[in-house]
Amino acid sequence: MVPPPLPAIVPVTAEIRLAYVLGHFEEAYGSVPTVSIGYADTQPQIEVSATDHQFFAGTHPYPPEPNWREWAGQRLPFFFDGSPARPLLELLPDGRARVNADVVSAAFYLLSGWQEFFSAERDQHGRFPYASSVQARYGFVAVPVVNHYFDLLKTAVEHVTAQPLRARRWAGGAHWAAFITHDIDNLNSAWKAPAKAALRRGNLLDFGRQLWRHFTQKDAWDNLELVQQTVAEYGAKSTFFFLPEHRKAANGTPNADYSIRAIQPNIAALQAAGAEVQLHASIGTSIDSTQLAQAVTALARTPGTEPGLRFHYLQWEPRLTPLVVDGLAFEYDSTLGFAEHYGFRNSYCLPFQLFNFRTGQANDFLEIPLNVMDATLHHPRYLQLAPDEILPALTPMLQEIERFGGVCTVLWHNENFDPANQRNGPAQFRVLMEYLRGRNVAFVNGQDVLVRSEMMRGKK
Repeated sequence: MVPPPLPAIVPVTAEIRLAYVLGHFEEAYGSVPTVSIGYADTQPQIEVSATDHQFFAGTHPYPPEPNWREWAGQRLPFFFDGSPARPLLELLPDGRARVNADVVSAAFYLLSGWQEFFSAERDQHGRFPYASSVQARYGFVAVPVVNHYFDLLKTAVEHVTAQPLRARRWAGGAHWAAFITHDIDNLNSAWKAPAKAALRRGNLLDFGRQLWRHFTQKDAWDNLELVQQTVAEYGAKSTFFFLPEHRKAANGTPNADYSIRAIQPNIAALQAAGAEVQLHASIGTSIDSTQLAQAVTALARTPGTEPGLRFHYLQWEPRLTPLVVDGLAFEYDSTLGFAEHYGFRNSYCLPFQLFNFRTGQANDFLEIPLNVMDATLHHPRYLQLAPDEILPALTPMLQEIERFGGVCTVLWHNENFDPANQRNGPAQFRVLMEYLRGRNVAFVNGQDVLVRSEMMRGKK
């Protein structure tokens, strides 16, 4: 698909990059002492090495190849690194420090979503493809590189101020958090795949058996109560994203296989059990504010909650969708992850605000990044991991999130709580939940993440 044309944007100056990046740096740590961080022309206490910033005066999606350096025992990519022969960090004796790579510009590039805003690459669903990303090109999708850049700045601040900085804690003093979510696409279609398989085999008896079960028994995917109860067993709470649109999209892509009106009692029961209910916005709404506004009125969210959403098929057009989300006053979104691979689409493991290229400031809504989706783990077009490969593959990413006090967002569809699924089904979900609980994670919902972020930004 072809993206819309580039809009008029403000010049992305050094001051704009500094303000955007340092705002997120301060939110990542508690009580950051007053210290000046900037380029040499401002004579700051912590000087960041500047490189040729003509890159940000243009519209090319990809910067020059990064240099690879070691920081805190890990090899990391450093974009805009003009002094590779010099040490990354110089702690000077006069209460100053020098960072010899432009980590501010590198962090801005990744966190802002520059690459997908200026790239024209889109897949059949209108998404920026993982294969076109710098994360895929240089192999760091499972590493929150921006958090490592912030760790470098943190070390400089600690030297200059002689005060320790620590990542902000989560509820109950937990070091990190997990946001367990479910996109409810299908409630009535578990029978279709086995029925079609029987028909292809010419097994009319089995085909008839599948039809009989469909018309006489509850569908295996009509399991919302089971999903809620399974998550609750781990002391966690679920956030359910429901699709109000029942009709297929204009391009034939399916939306919900259920009527939102027909399942209102089920939704009310979930809410009564403490689950959060939010909008799963249908195909096309990511670029159409009128269509999205209609979807908002069709879904009764949990009373007293701020509006959040995730787009169906993870559709996200970076040149339009943030405007649509902000324009309808959504407080948070949790769409931004790569469908093709687990990890960090913006190379950051904390909630953040996307950059608005039209205004030169952060957007109002909070982005809670999506880190792992069940379909990613085993799908013909994605990773095809064996069941016993899933947790070992995810563990390094989970360790990174724990290290930096981040939030791990998990998407597990209700249909993959069907016991018939033995690849990325309920057993594999339980293995992941056991790991998270064993690492003393704080289980949160979208409202918890939102309130915490607003407190850190001084909005509440």
